[in-house]
Amino acid sequence: MMIKRIPHRSTHPADSAAHPAAEPVVTAADCGLLLVRLTFGLLMAAHGAQKLFGLFGGDGLTATGKGFEALGYRPGTLFAVLGGLSELLGGLGLALGLLTPLAAAALIGVMINAMVTVTGAHGLWDTDGGVEYNVAIAVVALAVAAIGPGRLAVDRFFPWGRGGWGAAAVALGLGGIGAAITLAL
Repeated sequence: MMIKRIPHRSTHPADSAAHPAAEPVVTAADCGLLLVRLTFGLLMAAHGAQKLFGLFGGDGLTATGKGFEALGYRPGTLFAVLGGLSELLGGLGLALGLLTPLAAAALIGVMINAMVTVTGAHGLWDTDGGVEYNVAIAVVALAVAAIGPGRLAVDRFFPWGRGGWGAAAVALGLGGIGAAITLAL
């Protein structure tokens, strides 16, 4: 008579740590984070392209520069270039997961400026011209910096690609400093 022996599976934590379950190469969380980064980043990049190049129905640099002058930024064209490049490069950086804390900082800085000079006086809701949209953009950028861009990103090979408190602090700190300098000029 043959007896089949079923291997004993230990429930002891030390034994399970020695044989971890194989983690999938790409998880739903990786794909979800990629979706957020691509959607958010490419929309922000397109918003910057509207300002700089007049693409996607935008006014282009000359008209955007005049709008910035009307807000008190002088010279308006220089600040339009800074704002447009911050949105374009920050958006592309987030979409690619490239230099994520710096990309987030660029977007946070622009949104702080928008809140101070345009939307802050109108309250919270976007329907009243308020800060709702700007806050949402800044928070998403900060959250991506804090979480990290994920495994489907260029930054996965670098220490800052894991996110964390340091990456979030860099994004918020540099965004705030950039905004403060811009507003002081």
